[in-house]
Amino acid sequence: MMGKGLLAGFALLGLAAGSVVAEGRTTKPSAATVPDWRAVATRPDLRRIRDWREAFVQALGEARTSGHEAVIAAEGALLDPDAGLDNPAIPAGRYRCRTLKLGSAAGSALGFVAYPAFDCTVTTQGAVTTFTKINGSQRPVGRLYAGGLRRQIFLGTMMFGDEIRALGYARDAGRDVAGAVERVGPQRWRLILPYPRFESTLDVVELIPAS
Repeated sequence: MMGKGLLAGFALLGLAAGSVVAEGRTTKPSAATVPDWRAVATRPDLRRIRDWREAFVQALGEARTSGHEAVIAAEGALLDPDAGLDNPAIPAGRYRCRTLKLGSAAGSALGFVAYPAFDCTVTTQGAVTTFTKINGSQRPVGRLYAGGLRRQIFLGTMMFGDEIRALGYARDAGRDVAGAVERVGPQRWRLILPYPRFESTLDVVELIPAS
């Protein structure tokens, strides 16, 4: 039986394969082309993606100040802002996803939180590649776009609790998430989410193929 999050991912996949709506703009990608992510992203998300490294450095500083220097060092390339490798495209398949929250958003007292690994999937249908976090209380779901030599761009939305359907991207700014996927090892990727709406300054999701 499919998990609720996976069903939601397929719902979003259907949206991504059709019209894309961003701040009042509607485009219809052809079957033979993939839209440039810059034409899809909202203005706030364009800024978040532009400032990803600034967010990473800021978040690391906040986490270290709160006493987590050793655990940051132990994560190696995962928490090195400049560890992204060439050929970042993540293959379709099932993954174990471990979320690390770095830094403190307004009103949060924590500088570093590491969650246990959950299940995620990367699916490809034609020109559309979708990332879905299947379980957990916070589940990003969205689409991956070509972003250059060392990263793929992620534009999606956040699902919470026992929700079974994801909102389309750019329908609710409070749900939108944006960032980048980078390869940081032979079988290791990370999803970087700068300036998320809740709790942290930066979220890093480690992606390891499920055995």
